[in-house]
Amino acid sequence: MNGVPKELIISQRQIAESLAEPVGQIIEAVKTALEQTPPELAADIVDKGIVLTGGGALLGNLDNVLRHATGLPVSIGDEPLSCVALGTGRVLEDRKTLKNVLYSQSD
Repeated sequence: MNGVPKELIISQRQIAESLAEPVGQIIEAVKTALEQTPPELAADIVDKGIVLTGGGALLGNLDNVLRHATGLPVSIGDEPLSCVALGTGRVLEDRKTLKNVLYSQSD
């Protein structure tokens, strides 16, 4: 309060409690996306599961929570912090070949 740094010890339980709402929103967003997924893609997701990427993938037990909530296999991508950028770079390098996997949302 006075601008002086202060050391606090925060328990894992406190962190889990503070993340409960955003994780719940992630779960609901995943469920909504799955409900809107075309059948041919849904079949692949049921077979291969969900792959978590990005920094959120590193949240402890997020894969288990999503597995429990969806009933689907959930794994963490290789190098989750960089795989999204690397994948985007690959698509941009070979747009013609990969144009069928690109998604564009119109306004």
